[in-house]
Amino acid sequence: MAVLGAQFVFSITMFSFLQKLSPYYSFGRWILSHRLVRYLHPTDEELKQMAGISGGGGKGKGKRQDFKKMMNSAKAEGFSVPRNLPIQLDTAKVEAADLVQLQYYAEYQWLMDFSLCAVIVYILTEIYYTISQHHIEFNASIMWCLLTIAFCLRILYSQTVMYFHAEEGGERMLCITFGFFFLVLSMGILVVSDGGILEFGLEEGYKNFSEGALLFMRKQGFESHGPMSFMTFKVILIFFCSILGALLTFPGMRLAKLHLDTLKYNKGNFLLQGLLHVNYLLPIVVILLWVRPIGRDVLCGKGMFFGTRYLFDAQFESLRLIVVVIMCILRFLLMPLFMQSHLNLAHEKIEHMKKESGRISSIELQKMVARVFYYLCMVAIQYLAPVLLILFLTFLLKTMGNYSWSVIFGDHVADFFSGYQRLPRRSFLASDNSTLGSILTTTAHFTVTLNDLRAVFTPVWYQGLLSFLMWWVCTAWFISTSFGIMYYSQNTDR
Repeated sequence: MAVLGAQFVFSITMFSFLQKLSPYYSFGRWILSHRLVRYLHPTDEELKQMAGISGGGGKGKGKRQDFKKMMNSAKAEGFSVPRNLPIQLDTAKVEAADLVQLQYYAEYQWLMDFSLCAVIVYILTEIYYTISQHHIEFNASIMWCLLTIAFCLRILYSQTVMYFHAEEGGERMLCITFGFFFLVLSMGILVVSDGGILEFGLEEGYKNFSEGALLFMRKQGFESHGPMSFMTFKVILIFFCSILGALLTFPGMRLAKLHLDTLKYNKGNFLLQGLLHVNYLLPIVVILLWVRPIGRDVLCGKGMFFGTRYLFDAQFESLRLIVVVIMCILRFLLMPLFMQSHLNLAHEKIEHMKKESGRISSIELQKMVARVFYYLCMVAIQYLAPVLLILFLTFLLKTMGNYSWSVIFGDHVADFFSGYQRLPRRSFLASDNSTLGSILTTTAHFTVTLNDLRAVFTPVWYQGLLSFLMWWVCTAWFISTSFGIMYYSQNTDR
């Protein structure tokens, strides 16, 4: 059997889709097209007709003009019109062709298509590992998850750098302020986690990693006192958490704006409003599930005053992962509502402009409307990138932390999925073929080295590190979202 077996087939199939079929069948393009409605900016002829300006009406630009050309035209000629013109914006369905010229469209399409392929590979790999008799292969879905996380961080970083280069500089100061805030907050959290209130298992995991690394180095013939101290590791983790918090500042602020607008546009739909509130509050549930006195002690009957056991420890750990996945699925399902709320900003801006006095340039008025649609893909990335970060960190935590999805449903279901026994493989060591023997000897040495590395990077280490990172991304995103809701709620002219 090949080194990766069926997983190799899964990966090759998904890579072929990304290379050959994604230009024609794009999941990211399908999400935004044919279901959203955008507002078209008025043409020069319409503005001149409403303002009573005669002449020069034969060269007006169309409503579906090139956004990049208009947004970047610093010396575009225009004329001024009163702000209180009775403008009524036309609407149109968002077509796939309209998305191509938007900012960050290529990054958005690649992120969504690659994430879909990664999810499919992960699901197929989980099914394969459940029913397969050979479990010693490398789990290829881990690489897909790591690549998706790297793409999310890269896109969030590029958008944050863009805010840093803004001329006004307000975004730069906001990002720096939140970076220092999350630096202090991560210090406090890592101190509290040592007292057993937050159960990440960082200290136990790092101790296990340090002992395994020291033993591995000695086996290789190197004299070493082990890796860095746990305090040094904490300092590095604190700075990394600060950077992560800064990257999640603007996605959190954006989500707050979208959340309030979506609630406003669906004021009469109580069921949908309730779902939106659940969508906002689910991260609190995820955060509290890692707080031992509130999560494990209550549900597992661990505390002094909690005598009723609702779940066993393994079931509770599986429940936490399932709740995180449900939160991510809900946020993805509500994405069209949030994106439509963003597109509705064009109408709101025009209605707000009508209440002002004075005049405005026709180019500025058209840009005011077109800019909302021009940044649609950027808003979609800010909404989806944290969701994908949390989702794939959860997948990594489940796989590398040696957790189970099925244990939450009871022992019978868990025993059913774990009841597949591994059959012994045929041995070829007795073969007289010297070439085959040398290959098998090299493979044996490689397997021994790989097993030694697995003794260094154990599930205990991954459980501590990945659970903390996933919990921190969820916490930082929720904090920045809550700050944005407080800010936008007190600024009605936002």
